[in-house]
Amino acid sequence: MSAVINAIEYVLPARTESIEEIATRFPSWPLEKIAEKTGIRARHIADEDEHSSDFGVAAAERLFEATGAARGDIDFLLVCTQTPDYLTPSTACLIQDRLGLSKAIGALDINLGCSGYIYALGVAKALIESGQAQRLLLITADTYSKFVHPADKSVRALFGDAAAATLMSDSSEPGEQLGPFIYGTDGSGAQDLIVPTSGMRGRSAPASPQEYTDRHGNTRTNKNIFMNGRAIMEFTLREVPAAIHQACDKAGVTLADIDAVVPHQASAMVLDGIRRELDLPSERFVVCLNDIGNTVSCSIPIAVKRAFSNGQITAGSRVLLVGFGVGLSWGATTTILPNDFGSA
Repeated sequence: MSAVINAIEYVLPARTESIEEIATRFPSWPLEKIAEKTGIRARHIADEDEHSSDFGVAAAERLFEATGAARGDIDFLLVCTQTPDYLTPSTACLIQDRLGLSKAIGALDINLGCSGYIYALGVAKALIESGQAQRLLLITADTYSKFVHPADKSVRALFGDAAAATLMSDSSEPGEQLGPFIYGTDGSGAQDLIVPTSGMRGRSAPASPQEYTDRHGNTRTNKNIFMNGRAIMEFTLREVPAAIHQACDKAGVTLADIDAVVPHQASAMVLDGIRRELDLPSERFVVCLNDIGNTVSCSIPIAVKRAFSNGQITAGSRVLLVGFGVGLSWGATTTILPNDFGSA
């Protein structure tokens, strides 16, 4: 028995924000320089009354419609998000009910950001290959824009909101279709990408926290996301190329055997640094963030779906997926897209 990714669909909020719109707030902002560094010209932003479960449900409904998969066949639901509707109950329970899935299923939240899709795939593989699930729905959904202070230029043009739904099952194809996996964690860098009062440790923080402005002119509060860009860049270039080679070694292949590398869509500068370190041609390195930004846990499945739609990867392609970021956390795996990828 081998787990396989059958299909991926995604949704984006209707509202968009372009880099030109942001520039109206910051007239002295070097617009083209920022766009060049980030590779992002627009993002999709959730409205105040739109939340992760709303987009997760929409992505799943699109998946059911596109593939013809029967929701009654789903026997496990995984939801990866760092922007849950509530700390309790879990978002997976909310989505199970709204989708009308069977009550005789498992439903579980995974709290992990930019590497979350890789870890969730690893959990899904274990559930399927141990016989605990046969037809699994994996939803990633994040609305990081809700963490962003509007006057924080360091992240204002970076994070976009989205949800993706991945259908998984056991495969009839011989050999391993998904995996093996490698993982990495360095909690000593937790403060480099953090929302300080987002959980119980910050529960006693004032309802109206005090704003502060750093030496670079970025304004935020402790309820907003903080990112140490330099430290994250150094971490990425130190760990991610090595993780990619480790994943290849564990799979018994070389980088030359990989048809395409699909990384977490962090920013153009970060991705270009990884690609150069690997010495990969651009046609074998998937980048798609120009119109959606960094969508956190959703960036890899969206990138896979878009690369498949535009022909950069095809059925039968051996693809290496790598996620990295908040935690600090990273993970990588290889997968072979089935011949019927995109169907139930």
